Amino acid sequence: MILNCKKEDMLLYAVTDRSWLNGETLYDQVEKALKGGVTLVQLREKKLDRESFKQEAIAMKELCHRYQVPLIINDDVDLALEVDADGVHVGQSDMEAEDVRKKLGPDKIIGVSAKTVEQALTAQAHGADYLGVGAVYATGSKADAKELNHETLQAICEAVDIPVVAIGGITRSNILNLKGRGICGVAVISAIFAQPDITQAARELRKLSLDIIGQKMPAALTIAGSDSSGGAGIQADIKTMTANRVYAMSAITALTAQNTTGVTGIMEVTPEFLSEQLDDIFTDIFPDAVKIGMVSSSALIEVIADRLKQYQAKNIVVDPVMVATSGSSLIAANAVETMQKKLLPLAALVTPNIPEAEILSGMKISTPEDMIRAAEKISTSFRCAVLLKGGHQLNDANDLLFRDGSFKWFNGKRIENPNTHGTGCTLSSAIASNLAKGYDLDTSVEKAKNYISGALAAMLNLGKGSGPMNHAYRIDGEF
Repeated sequence: MILNCKKEDMLLYAVTDRSWLNGETLYDQVEKALKGGVTLVQLREKKLDRESFKQEAIAMKELCHRYQVPLIINDDVDLALEVDADGVHVGQSDMEAEDVRKKLGPDKIIGVSAKTVEQALTAQAHGADYLGVGAVYATGSKADAKELNHETLQAICEAVDIPVVAIGGITRSNILNLKGRGICGVAVISAIFAQPDITQAARELRKLSLDIIGQKMPAALTIAGSDSSGGAGIQADIKTMTANRVYAMSAITALTAQNTTGVTGIMEVTPEFLSEQLDDIFTDIFPDAVKIGMVSSSALIEVIADRLKQYQAKNIVVDPVMVATSGSSLIAANAVETMQKKLLPLAALVTPNIPEAEILSGMKISTPEDMIRAAEKISTSFRCAVLLKGGHQLNDANDLLFRDGSFKWFNGKRIENPNTHGTGCTLSSAIASNLAKGYDLDTSVEKAKNYISGALAAMLNLGKGSGPMNHAYRIDGEF
């Protein structure tokens, strides 16, 4: 369920239109846009009968929620209520925002169109969560719409406290002209759906949108323990995120004394201090993805779950770290139950290895068929996607992605390297990095596996035990 409106949701706002289907379904086109990094979808229909519109909205909501993206219904407040959509967008000639709020309740998103500062202030006062302002350029979707000068757009942004989205005639060639006006994102139609490659068009517009709001670099947060040897944990996560070109932030759950031969000590942070770290991060540089690694106690897991829900974090990847590569236990027994109840249901993806999947599924895994059954059980139990890592324990480096009742194998090349310290941390951080950049889950997993294969193939040889990988293998430079 998507709750309330966040500034980050407004970055790339896609409005549907049947004008460019070209033999495809609207569902397929929207999925391509979501894969390209669209952050909000507005379902607009002018020709469908009501029952068909309702069924389409139900299917579209399921699709959008799979990508953790809100679905907004255009104009039709009653339909939005009927299908339990995430919100509704209304124009100046439609129902007033305060009346929409009375019908939809406090948790739904309400957007309002505005062309003047007065309209914007009125909409905000009446309970609007965001404004759609325009048309900022001539547009074919509303032939009678007059262009709104950029000075008025900026004045509206400066007058209100809620997010402002620019809409109308925005394309790759003119989007950067909106930079510096104070908008939180852009709403587009043909610039995505009329393009031959919808996914690529969305991906390019997302990058340009980040540029106009002044955030050129996606950000990712790792919540995990520190590894004093630098091969796993927070250190591996930060190296991986940096190598994958996202800005890395960290909230440390524990300090560990360890090296490549094993863990000799763990010192947890207090729940209060972990909470303070998370508050400081989310209220300043909001992460585009969150990776969660070693969390050794129930109290810390509860803090993380509480803060992730409070700030409505997206693209949460949970690596359920329970046992170190060396065999040392890294989590209290009662914390496993808390993780299952509080944390895993918030995840977009969980990345257990075979022993961890056996704990989470309650079954023994000895064959690839067992992997499928276990992944299905975990996915069904916690309503999230599962990447079950085969590793060298079962089937070389073949990993299984299970979600929405279906599975896909990601085959990996076996690399004869005994130094595998931190592989789980690295893989999950690489996936989170790719999700932060707007890639869909399949692409994020594939890119992450390619990265970890390269890091292993670099054959770094450090330490007396299972050594670390070379996270910086593709960064140019001399030793």
